[in-house]
Amino acid sequence: MTFIKAPTPPTELQAALSELTKKHCLRSCWTTRRPASRGPRTASVVPTSSSSAWASVACCHGTSLSRPRSTGYSNSATVPAQPHWRSLRARTSWVPIHVRVLASLTVMLAIFVVMTVLVKVDTSSWTHSFFAVTIVCMAILSGTSTIFNSSVFGMTGSFPMRNSQALISGGAMGGTLSAVASLVDLAGASDVTDSTLAFFLTADVFLALCIGLYLLLPRLDYARYYMRPVWPAVFSGEEQLPQDSPNPPLVAPGSSDSQTPPLRPILKKTAGLGFCIIYLLFITSLVFPAILSNIESLSKGSGSPWSTKFFVPLTAFLLYNFADLCGRQITAWIQVPGPRSKVLPGLVLLRTCLVPLFVFCNYQPRLHLHTVVFQSDVYPVLFTSLLGLSNGYLSTLALIYGPKIVPRELAEATGVVMSFYVCLGLVLGSACSALLVHLI
Repeated sequence: MTFIKAPTPPTELQAALSELTKKHCLRSCWTTRRPASRGPRTASVVPTSSSSAWASVACCHGTSLSRPRSTGYSNSATVPAQPHWRSLRARTSWVPIHVRVLASLTVMLAIFVVMTVLVKVDTSSWTHSFFAVTIVCMAILSGTSTIFNSSVFGMTGSFPMRNSQALISGGAMGGTLSAVASLVDLAGASDVTDSTLAFFLTADVFLALCIGLYLLLPRLDYARYYMRPVWPAVFSGEEQLPQDSPNPPLVAPGSSDSQTPPLRPILKKTAGLGFCIIYLLFITSLVFPAILSNIESLSKGSGSPWSTKFFVPLTAFLLYNFADLCGRQITAWIQVPGPRSKVLPGLVLLRTCLVPLFVFCNYQPRLHLHTVVFQSDVYPVLFTSLLGLSNGYLSTLALIYGPKIVPRELAEATGVVMSFYVCLGLVLGSACSALLVHLI
Protein backbone atom coordinates (compact mmCIF):
# COMPACT_ATOMS: atom_id res chain seq x y z
CA MET A 1 0.00 0.00 0.00
CA THR A 2 1.31 3.44 -0.96
CA PHE A 3 0.46 6.56 0.96
CA ILE A 4 0.33 9.87 -0.90
CA LYS A 5 0.96 12.94 1.15
CA ALA A 6 -1.21 15.83 0.01
CA PRO A 7 0.48 19.24 0.06
CA THR A 8 -0.75 21.62 2.69
CA PRO A 9 -1.86 25.07 1.57
CA PRO A 10 0.78 27.76 2.24
CA THR A 11 0.29 30.29 4.97
CA GLU A 12 0.28 34.02 4.24
CA LEU A 13 3.91 34.31 5.42
CA GLN A 14 5.01 31.39 3.23
CA ALA A 15 3.20 32.85 0.21
CA ALA A 16 4.92 36.21 0.70
CA LEU A 17 8.34 34.58 1.00
CA SER A 18 7.66 32.51 -2.11
CA GLU A 19 6.73 35.62 -4.10
CA LEU A 20 9.89 37.44 -2.97
CA THR A 21 12.00 34.41 -3.90
CA LYS A 22 10.41 34.28 -7.35
CA LYS A 23 11.07 37.96 -8.03
CA HIS A 24 14.68 37.58 -6.94
CA CYS A 25 15.15 34.51 -9.10
CA LEU A 26 13.82 36.15 -12.25
CA ARG A 27 16.97 38.30 -12.24
CA SER A 28 19.40 35.42 -11.82
CA CYS A 29 18.01 32.25 -13.35
CA TRP A 30 17.16 31.84 -17.01
CA THR A 31 13.48 31.56 -17.79
CA THR A 32 10.50 29.31 -17.49
CA ARG A 33 7.94 28.88 -20.19
CA ARG A 34 5.00 26.66 -20.98
CA PRO A 35 5.42 24.47 -24.04
CA ALA A 36 2.85 24.65 -26.78
CA SER A 37 1.74 21.07 -26.16
CA ARG A 38 -0.53 20.25 -23.28
CA GLY A 39 1.04 18.87 -20.17
CA PRO A 40 2.56 19.84 -16.84
CA ARG A 41 4.55 23.01 -16.60
CA THR A 42 8.25 22.44 -17.25
CA ALA A 43 11.32 24.63 -17.38
CA SER A 44 13.58 25.38 -20.32
CA VAL A 45 17.05 25.97 -18.95
CA VAL A 46 20.65 25.29 -19.81
CA PRO A 47 22.02 23.67 -16.65
CA THR A 48 25.69 23.30 -15.82
CA SER A 49 24.86 20.34 -13.63
CA SER A 50 21.81 18.32 -12.68
CA SER A 51 21.58 19.72 -9.20
CA SER A 52 22.03 23.35 -10.27
CA ALA A 53 19.43 22.89 -13.02
CA TRP A 54 16.71 21.73 -10.68
CA ALA A 55 17.76 24.24 -8.06
CA SER A 56 17.17 26.99 -10.62
CA VAL A 57 13.79 25.55 -11.53
CA ALA A 58 12.83 25.30 -7.88
CA CYS A 59 14.03 28.85 -7.26
CA CYS A 60 12.02 30.28 -10.15
CA HIS A 61 8.88 28.46 -9.00
CA GLY A 62 9.41 29.38 -5.36
CA THR A 63 9.03 25.72 -4.34
CA SER A 64 11.22 22.75 -3.61
CA LEU A 65 11.41 20.14 -6.33
CA SER A 66 12.99 16.74 -6.47
CA ARG A 67 14.68 15.74 -9.68
CA PRO A 68 12.62 13.26 -11.71
CA ARG A 69 14.17 10.30 -13.40
CA SER A 70 13.45 11.45 -16.93
CA THR A 71 12.77 14.89 -18.38
CA GLY A 72 12.51 16.40 -21.82
CA TYR A 73 15.41 18.77 -21.08
CA SER A 74 18.25 16.52 -19.96
CA ASN A 75 21.86 17.60 -19.77
CA SER A 76 22.83 15.50 -22.78
CA ALA A 77 20.45 17.53 -24.96
CA THR A 78 21.11 20.99 -23.62
CA VAL A 79 24.77 21.29 -22.68
CA PRO A 80 26.10 20.55 -26.21
CA ALA A 81 24.08 23.54 -27.46
CA GLN A 82 26.40 25.96 -25.66
CA PRO A 83 29.35 25.75 -28.13
CA HIS A 84 26.98 26.38 -31.07
CA TRP A 85 25.50 29.28 -29.14
CA ARG A 86 28.98 30.80 -28.85
CA SER A 87 29.84 30.17 -32.50
CA LEU A 88 26.95 32.25 -33.80
CA ARG A 89 27.64 34.99 -31.31
CA ALA A 90 30.95 35.53 -33.11
CA ARG A 91 28.89 36.66 -36.09
CA THR A 92 25.97 38.48 -34.54
CA SER A 93 26.36 39.35 -30.88
CA TRP A 94 29.89 40.54 -30.29
CA VAL A 95 28.99 43.91 -31.79
CA PRO A 96 25.56 45.39 -30.96
CA ILE A 97 23.22 45.62 -33.91
CA HIS A 98 22.89 49.42 -33.78
CA VAL A 99 26.69 49.72 -33.96
CA ARG A 100 26.83 47.37 -36.93
CA VAL A 101 24.12 49.23 -38.83
CA LEU A 102 25.39 52.74 -38.16
CA ALA A 103 29.03 51.82 -38.74
CA SER A 104 28.29 50.12 -42.07
CA LEU A 105 26.14 53.05 -43.24
CA THR A 106 28.81 55.54 -42.21
CA VAL A 107 31.56 53.65 -44.02
CA MET A 108 29.43 53.35 -47.17
CA LEU A 109 28.65 57.07 -47.06
CA ALA A 110 32.33 57.91 -46.66
CA ILE A 111 33.29 55.70 -49.62
CA PHE A 112 30.62 57.23 -51.84
CA VAL A 113 31.69 60.75 -50.87
CA VAL A 114 35.28 59.90 -51.88
CA MET A 115 34.08 58.45 -55.20
CA THR A 116 31.88 61.49 -55.79
CA VAL A 117 34.89 63.77 -55.37
CA LEU A 118 36.97 61.62 -57.70
CA VAL A 119 34.38 62.06 -60.48
CA LYS A 120 35.64 65.62 -61.05
CA VAL A 121 39.33 64.71 -60.67
CA ASP A 122 41.47 64.13 -63.76
CA THR A 123 42.91 60.64 -63.29
CA SER A 124 44.53 60.27 -66.71
CA SER A 125 48.04 60.58 -65.23
CA TRP A 126 47.56 57.91 -62.54
CA THR A 127 45.25 55.35 -64.08
CA HIS A 128 46.79 52.33 -62.33
CA SER A 129 46.56 53.96 -58.91
CA PHE A 130 43.01 55.05 -59.64
CA PHE A 131 42.10 51.50 -60.60
CA ALA A 132 43.61 50.20 -57.34
CA VAL A 133 41.67 52.79 -55.33
CA THR A 134 38.46 51.81 -57.11
CA ILE A 135 38.99 48.10 -56.41
CA VAL A 136 39.68 48.78 -52.72
CA CYS A 137 36.55 50.94 -52.47
CA MET A 138 34.46 48.24 -54.12
CA ALA A 139 35.80 45.60 -51.72
CA ILE A 140 35.01 47.75 -48.69
CA LEU A 141 31.54 48.57 -50.03
CA SER A 142 30.83 44.89 -50.63
CA GLY A 143 31.79 43.91 -47.10
CA THR A 144 29.96 46.75 -45.39
CA SER A 145 26.81 46.24 -47.46
CA THR A 146 26.80 42.56 -46.49
CA ILE A 147 27.07 43.50 -42.81
CA PHE A 148 24.33 46.10 -43.21
CA ASN A 149 21.92 43.80 -45.07
CA SER A 150 22.37 40.87 -42.70
CA SER A 151 22.03 43.10 -39.62
CA VAL A 152 18.90 44.86 -40.84
CA PHE A 153 17.25 41.63 -41.96
CA GLY A 154 18.16 40.01 -38.67
CA MET A 155 16.62 42.93 -36.79
CA THR A 156 13.38 42.76 -38.78
CA GLY A 157 13.17 39.05 -37.99
CA SER A 158 11.77 40.10 -34.60
CA PHE A 159 9.06 42.18 -36.28
CA PRO A 160 5.85 40.85 -37.86
CA MET A 161 6.12 39.31 -41.32
CA ARG A 162 4.65 42.39 -43.01
CA ASN A 163 7.73 44.37 -41.94
CA SER A 164 10.13 41.80 -43.35
CA GLN A 165 8.09 41.73 -46.55
CA ALA A 166 8.26 45.52 -46.82
CA LEU A 167 12.04 45.43 -46.34
CA ILE A 168 12.50 42.86 -49.09
CA SER A 169 10.14 44.75 -51.42
CA GLY A 170 12.18 47.88 -50.78
CA GLY A 171 15.22 46.19 -52.26
CA ALA A 172 13.32 45.44 -55.47
CA MET A 173 12.02 49.02 -55.51
CA GLY A 174 15.62 50.26 -55.40
CA GLY A 175 16.49 48.08 -58.39
CA THR A 176 13.47 49.35 -60.33
CA LEU A 177 14.31 53.00 -59.63
CA SER A 178 17.91 52.38 -60.70
CA ALA A 179 16.73 50.86 -63.99
CA VAL A 180 14.40 53.82 -64.61
CA ALA A 181 17.20 56.28 -63.85
CA SER A 182 19.49 54.42 -66.23
CA LEU A 183 16.91 54.65 -69.02
CA VAL A 184 16.39 58.37 -68.40
CA ASP A 185 20.13 58.91 -68.46
CA LEU A 186 20.46 56.85 -71.63
CA ALA A 187 17.74 58.85 -73.36
CA GLY A 188 18.62 62.40 -72.32
CA ALA A 189 22.14 62.66 -70.91
CA SER A 190 24.84 64.26 -73.04
CA ASP A 191 27.83 64.21 -70.68
CA VAL A 192 29.00 61.03 -68.99
CA THR A 193 30.74 62.94 -66.20
CA ASP A 194 27.61 64.85 -65.23
CA SER A 195 25.54 61.65 -65.26
CA THR A 196 28.06 59.87 -63.04
CA LEU A 197 28.11 62.81 -60.63
CA ALA A 198 24.32 62.78 -60.43
CA PHE A 199 24.23 59.04 -59.63
CA PHE A 200 26.84 59.33 -56.88
CA LEU A 201 25.19 62.39 -55.35
CA THR A 202 21.89 60.51 -55.26
CA ALA A 203 23.59 57.64 -53.41
CA ASP A 204 25.11 60.12 -50.93
CA VAL A 205 21.73 61.70 -50.19
CA PHE A 206 19.98 58.37 -49.68
CA LEU A 207 22.71 57.01 -47.40
CA ALA A 208 22.57 60.14 -45.25
CA LEU A 209 18.78 59.79 -45.15
CA CYS A 210 19.10 56.15 -44.05
CA ILE A 211 21.37 57.15 -41.15
CA GLY A 212 18.88 59.78 -39.99
CA LEU A 213 15.90 57.42 -40.23
CA TYR A 214 17.71 54.66 -38.35
CA LEU A 215 18.55 57.09 -35.54
CA LEU A 216 14.85 57.96 -35.43
CA LEU A 217 13.74 54.30 -35.27
CA PRO A 218 14.30 53.70 -31.52
CA ARG A 219 12.08 56.70 -30.74
CA LEU A 220 9.03 54.94 -32.18
CA ASP A 221 6.94 52.96 -29.69
CA TYR A 222 6.15 50.35 -32.34
CA ALA A 223 9.84 49.70 -33.02
CA ARG A 224 10.80 49.71 -29.34
CA TYR A 225 8.20 47.02 -28.60
CA TYR A 226 9.57 44.55 -31.15
CA MET A 227 13.24 45.48 -30.58
CA ARG A 228 13.01 44.80 -26.84
CA PRO A 229 15.52 42.23 -25.54
CA VAL A 230 14.23 38.80 -24.58
CA TRP A 231 15.41 35.96 -22.39
CA PRO A 232 17.55 33.45 -24.29
CA ALA A 233 16.12 29.96 -24.54
CA VAL A 234 17.26 26.55 -25.60
CA PHE A 235 16.18 25.35 -29.04
CA SER A 236 14.99 21.96 -27.90
CA GLY A 237 13.23 20.77 -31.04
CA GLU A 238 9.87 20.83 -29.26
CA GLU A 239 7.06 22.97 -30.59
CA GLN A 240 7.55 26.46 -29.23
CA LEU A 241 5.15 29.30 -28.64
CA PRO A 242 4.56 31.18 -31.91
CA GLN A 243 5.98 34.67 -32.09
CA ASP A 244 2.55 36.25 -32.36
CA SER A 245 1.31 34.38 -29.30
CA PRO A 246 -0.63 36.46 -26.75
CA ASN A 247 1.84 35.18 -24.12
CA PRO A 248 5.26 36.34 -25.38
CA PRO A 249 8.47 35.22 -23.69
CA LEU A 250 9.68 37.07 -20.63
CA VAL A 251 11.66 40.24 -21.23
CA ALA A 252 14.91 40.89 -19.47
CA PRO A 253 16.36 44.38 -19.86
CA GLY A 254 19.90 44.29 -21.14
CA SER A 255 20.04 40.52 -21.57
CA SER A 256 19.71 40.19 -25.32
CA ASP A 257 23.47 39.95 -25.87
CA SER A 258 24.26 37.93 -22.76
CA GLN A 259 24.04 34.61 -24.56
CA THR A 260 24.74 33.44 -28.08
CA PRO A 261 21.99 31.64 -30.01
CA PRO A 262 22.59 28.00 -31.07
CA LEU A 263 23.68 27.77 -34.70
CA ARG A 264 23.17 24.06 -35.41
CA PRO A 265 19.48 23.90 -34.40
CA ILE A 266 18.76 27.06 -36.42
CA LEU A 267 20.41 25.53 -39.49
CA LYS A 268 18.46 22.32 -38.96
CA LYS A 269 15.16 24.14 -38.53
CA THR A 270 15.67 26.33 -41.60
CA ALA A 271 17.32 23.72 -43.85
CA GLY A 272 14.32 23.41 -46.18
CA LEU A 273 13.84 27.15 -46.55
CA GLY A 274 17.59 27.60 -46.90
CA PHE A 275 17.68 25.19 -49.83
CA CYS A 276 14.82 27.10 -51.46
CA ILE A 277 16.62 30.43 -51.10
CA ILE A 278 19.99 29.13 -52.31
CA TYR A 279 18.55 27.35 -55.36
CA LEU A 280 16.22 30.22 -56.22
CA LEU A 281 19.00 32.78 -56.30
CA PHE A 282 21.35 30.29 -57.96
CA ILE A 283 19.00 29.98 -60.95
CA THR A 284 18.31 33.71 -61.01
CA SER A 285 21.96 34.82 -60.92
CA LEU A 286 22.82 32.08 -63.42
CA VAL A 287 20.88 33.89 -66.16
CA PHE A 288 20.63 37.46 -64.83
CA PRO A 289 22.37 39.55 -65.93
CA ALA A 290 24.99 37.45 -67.79
CA ILE A 291 22.53 35.82 -70.23
CA LEU A 292 19.75 38.42 -70.31
CA SER A 293 22.06 41.34 -71.09
CA ASN A 294 23.35 39.56 -74.21
CA ILE A 295 19.98 38.62 -75.71
CA GLU A 296 19.59 40.88 -78.74
CA SER A 297 16.52 41.93 -80.66
CA LEU A 298 15.85 39.93 -83.82
CA SER A 299 15.21 43.21 -85.65
CA LYS A 300 18.50 44.79 -84.63
CA GLY A 301 19.47 45.19 -88.27
CA SER A 302 16.66 47.71 -88.78
CA GLY A 303 18.58 50.35 -86.83
CA SER A 304 15.59 51.48 -84.76
CA PRO A 305 16.27 52.87 -81.24
CA TRP A 306 14.09 50.11 -79.72
CA SER A 307 16.17 47.29 -81.16
CA THR A 308 19.62 48.87 -80.78
CA LYS A 309 19.56 51.23 -77.82
CA PHE A 310 16.65 50.40 -75.52
CA PHE A 311 15.97 46.68 -76.01
CA VAL A 312 18.43 45.37 -73.40
CA PRO A 313 17.82 48.09 -70.76
CA LEU A 314 14.05 47.63 -71.07
CA THR A 315 13.74 43.85 -71.34
CA ALA A 316 16.70 42.74 -69.26
CA PHE A 317 16.85 45.30 -66.43
CA LEU A 318 13.67 47.36 -66.07
CA LEU A 319 11.29 44.50 -66.84
CA TYR A 320 13.07 42.05 -64.55
CA ASN A 321 13.26 44.47 -61.61
CA PHE A 322 9.63 45.51 -62.03
CA ALA A 323 8.45 41.88 -62.21
CA ASP A 324 10.59 41.06 -59.16
CA LEU A 325 9.00 43.98 -57.29
CA CYS A 326 5.50 42.78 -58.23
CA GLY A 327 6.30 39.26 -57.05
CA ARG A 328 7.55 40.50 -53.71
CA GLN A 329 4.58 42.79 -53.24
CA ILE A 330 2.10 39.97 -53.90
CA THR A 331 3.35 38.26 -50.74
CA ALA A 332 1.79 41.09 -48.72
CA TRP A 333 -1.64 39.65 -49.60
CA ILE A 334 -1.01 36.00 -50.53
CA GLN A 335 1.30 33.73 -48.54
CA VAL A 336 0.96 30.27 -50.03
CA PRO A 337 2.45 27.68 -49.95
CA GLY A 338 3.34 27.51 -46.28
CA PRO A 339 6.81 27.12 -44.78
CA ARG A 340 6.51 23.34 -44.37
CA SER A 341 4.70 22.64 -47.63
CA LYS A 342 6.30 20.35 -50.21
CA VAL A 343 4.90 22.61 -52.94
CA LEU A 344 7.40 25.40 -52.17
CA PRO A 345 10.57 23.41 -52.99
CA GLY A 346 8.72 21.90 -55.96
CA LEU A 347 8.07 25.34 -57.44
CA VAL A 348 11.68 26.29 -56.75
CA LEU A 349 12.98 23.26 -58.65
CA LEU A 350 10.54 23.95 -61.50
CA ARG A 351 12.34 27.25 -62.20
CA THR A 352 15.24 25.23 -63.62
CA CYS A 353 13.27 25.06 -66.88
CA LEU A 354 13.84 28.79 -67.35
CA VAL A 355 17.57 28.31 -68.00
CA PRO A 356 17.28 26.50 -71.38
CA LEU A 357 14.48 28.86 -72.40
CA PHE A 358 16.84 31.85 -72.14
CA VAL A 359 19.72 29.93 -73.74
CA PHE A 360 17.68 29.27 -76.90
CA CYS A 361 16.62 32.89 -77.26
CA ASN A 362 18.67 35.18 -79.51
CA TYR A 363 21.75 35.19 -77.28
CA GLN A 364 24.80 36.59 -79.05
CA PRO A 365 27.55 35.69 -79.71
CA ARG A 366 26.94 31.94 -79.99
CA LEU A 367 30.00 29.72 -80.31
CA HIS A 368 28.66 26.20 -79.71
CA LEU A 369 24.84 26.26 -79.77
CA HIS A 370 24.01 27.92 -83.06
CA THR A 371 20.28 27.20 -83.07
CA VAL A 372 17.89 29.96 -81.97
CA VAL A 373 14.57 28.30 -81.14
CA PHE A 374 12.50 31.32 -80.10
CA GLN A 375 12.35 33.53 -83.17
CA SER A 376 10.51 36.51 -81.68
CA ASP A 377 11.23 39.38 -79.29
CA VAL A 378 8.12 38.47 -77.34
CA TYR A 379 9.73 35.38 -75.85
CA PRO A 380 12.54 37.14 -73.93
CA VAL A 381 9.93 39.54 -72.53
CA LEU A 382 7.71 36.65 -71.39
CA PHE A 383 10.57 34.61 -69.91
CA THR A 384 12.03 37.62 -68.09
CA SER A 385 8.64 38.37 -66.56
CA LEU A 386 8.35 34.77 -65.33
CA LEU A 387 11.88 34.88 -63.93
CA GLY A 388 11.28 38.11 -62.01
CA LEU A 389 7.83 37.19 -60.69
CA SER A 390 8.88 33.74 -59.50
CA ASN A 391 12.09 35.05 -57.96
CA GLY A 392 10.33 37.86 -56.09
CA TYR A 393 7.41 35.80 -54.83
CA LEU A 394 9.15 32.58 -53.82
CA SER A 395 12.29 34.14 -52.36
CA THR A 396 10.25 36.59 -50.27
CA LEU A 397 8.10 33.77 -48.91
CA ALA A 398 11.16 31.75 -47.88
CA LEU A 399 12.88 34.77 -46.33
CA ILE A 400 9.93 35.94 -44.24
CA TYR A 401 9.09 32.40 -43.12
CA GLY A 402 12.57 31.75 -41.71
CA PRO A 403 12.53 33.97 -38.59
CA LYS A 404 8.92 32.97 -37.86
CA ILE A 405 9.43 29.22 -37.47
CA VAL A 406 11.77 29.72 -34.50
CA PRO A 407 11.15 31.31 -31.08
CA ARG A 408 11.33 35.09 -30.97
CA GLU A 409 14.60 35.09 -29.04
CA LEU A 410 16.25 33.33 -32.02
CA ALA A 411 14.62 35.50 -34.70
CA GLU A 412 17.52 37.92 -35.16
CA ALA A 413 20.10 35.14 -35.47
CA THR A 414 17.83 33.31 -37.91
CA GLY A 415 17.53 36.46 -40.00
CA VAL A 416 21.33 36.61 -40.25
CA VAL A 417 21.41 32.94 -41.28
CA MET A 418 18.80 33.61 -43.99
CA SER A 419 20.92 36.46 -45.36
CA PHE A 420 23.84 34.03 -45.50
CA TYR A 421 21.70 31.72 -47.67
CA VAL A 422 21.05 34.68 -50.00
CA CYS A 423 24.77 35.43 -50.36
CA LEU A 424 25.61 31.78 -50.94
CA GLY A 425 23.01 31.43 -53.69
CA LEU A 426 24.19 34.59 -55.44
CA VAL A 427 27.86 33.55 -55.28
CA LEU A 428 27.19 30.07 -56.67
CA GLY A 429 24.98 31.37 -59.46
CA SER A 430 27.40 34.12 -60.47
CA ALA A 431 30.31 31.67 -60.56
CA CYS A 432 28.42 29.16 -62.70
CA SER A 433 27.06 31.85 -65.07
CA ALA A 434 30.55 32.33 -66.52
CA LEU A 435 30.66 28.61 -67.34
CA LEU A 436 27.21 28.74 -68.93
CA VAL A 437 28.24 31.66 -71.14
CA HIS A 438 31.21 29.69 -72.49
CA LEU A 439 28.97 26.70 -73.24
CA ILE A 440 26.55 28.61 -75.47
